[in-house]
Amino acid sequence: MSLVLSKMDPFESYKLYNALKLHFETDGYDAVKYHYKTRVNPQSFFKRRDKYFFAKLGKSYGKDLLKYYVSNFINDVGYVGDMLGPDGEANYNDMMKVHESLSYRFKNDINKLSSMVNSFDELLECYDNEYPVVIQAFMQEEICLETVVILNKLTRFMDKTDKQITETIMWPDVSRKVHKYDPFVSIDRDKMIKIVTKAFTS
Repeated sequence: MSLVLSKMDPFESYKLYNALKLHFETDGYDAVKYHYKTRVNPQSFFKRRDKYFFAKLGKSYGKDLLKYYVSNFINDVGYVGDMLGPDGEANYNDMMKVHESLSYRFKNDINKLSSMVNSFDELLECYDNEYPVVIQAFMQEEICLETVVILNKLTRFMDKTDKQITETIMWPDVSRKVHKYDPFVSIDRDKMIKIVTKAFTS
């Protein structure tokens, strides 16, 4: 666990959790756009039986708590009680490792993806209502979620795919995860474009 500079108040911890839960689990709320503001109040918080969890996480992660929550939501861990302990911390550590070496991980994933298709367009295309190759690779855990997010940042391929795929059992959750994680993945756009170009032209 990384060194934190300050603790976070239990209620502030809860407010952040609530905003991110709405962000990742619903279509209509954008936590970044609304500056993590939701309709919660101290009275309702102190009536919660799980308020201890928020106090513990706020104390342990402080300024890193936003990243901690994000790392668990993208791994489909939505209840704060399930975020405590080794699994929650593993999700956080895994995400931080990817972010700390993002271009390296992206390069490895792109090289892997380039061997699966004949062209870059083929990687992102949706054929006969089938998921694009890049999405299939993510779902089979062959590449990381960040790679899908980066490719969408570069091409906006998800806009087209969302319109083409009519399956409603799994796709809405997959699509939401990619779109909702986007604001939390920062990239050097030119660097990422060069990685893609090199992989698909060499």
